Amino acid sequence: MTAPLLLQPHDKDLGGGFKVRRLLPAAKRRSVGPFVFFDHFGPATEQPGSEHDVRPHPHIGLATVTYLFEGAMMHRDSLGSVQEIRPGAINWMTAGRGIVHSERKPERLLDATYINHGLQLWAALPQAHEEVEPSFAHTAAADIPSLDLQGVQVRVLVGEAFGVRSPVATFSKTIYLDLALPAGARFELPALAPELAIYPVDGDASLDGEPVAQHTMAMLPDGEGGVLTAQAAVRVVVIGGEPLDGPRFITWNFVSSRRDRILEAGADWSAQRMGHVPGETEFIPLPGHPFQVQAPADSGTTPV
Repeated sequence: MTAPLLLQPHDKDLGGGFKVRRLLPAAKRRSVGPFVFFDHFGPATEQPGSEHDVRPHPHIGLATVTYLFEGAMMHRDSLGSVQEIRPGAINWMTAGRGIVHSERKPERLLDATYINHGLQLWAALPQAHEEVEPSFAHTAAADIPSLDLQGVQVRVLVGEAFGVRSPVATFSKTIYLDLALPAGARFELPALAPELAIYPVDGDASLDGEPVAQHTMAMLPDGEGGVLTAQAAVRVVVIGGEPLDGPRFITWNFVSSRRDRILEAGADWSAQRMGHVPGETEFIPLPGHPFQVQAPADSGTTPV
């Protein structure tokens, strides 16, 4: 049996000492299903006076998918959406032709000490939907399907699995699961989508007998499932879906199948033509001069 392809995280500092582990895009694998970006942040202690807010910034051609294990974040966007993101909920923001948003510490927690821990993923939109109208959808934790299967607590965050469907609307077949494996667990993961990967969040696991260390992403063979086991209790997320319908350019916060669209978005942001978050005056400027479009993202080996 061939050992699974393993992706190791690389650390990124988003500013103010706020670091994330980035698994996608990677040199060995640029996407899993529609997902072209995978950041794991925390557990990080937020204290009074800490400056980890993410100022207003733009997106095109993707959907951001935010999921917290602990803590809280306040989402605001150029549509006027204001939503506190709490553990267990799914927040799906469709950028489409363009949206601007910020992610800040909620006012109620400005003087508090607490832990922030979660994931932010980007799903590339199918080419036919890259320029849809932007939108924001919040699905509360209580509305996410949960079931006990093979002794494992399974939350179907996005997509359809094991006879239940998440209420989160998507543009293509998408799988996003949160599995709580107890010590000694054995879980048969079926081939829920053409492309699947697992990511142990807080401990080690094994896939088909091959060890997968904490904070490592393991790819399942295309079109196949696998058997997950764990000696100690561990949380594992599963992502995947239909492969991308062609390569994507990913530059800064922009995703598109067209290089010229990336350059256009950069020019629009520099001129502040992409909208504004109500009540916000700060923004993150366009990086780099001149603005460079990076290589397209697909399942190949072209580095970012």
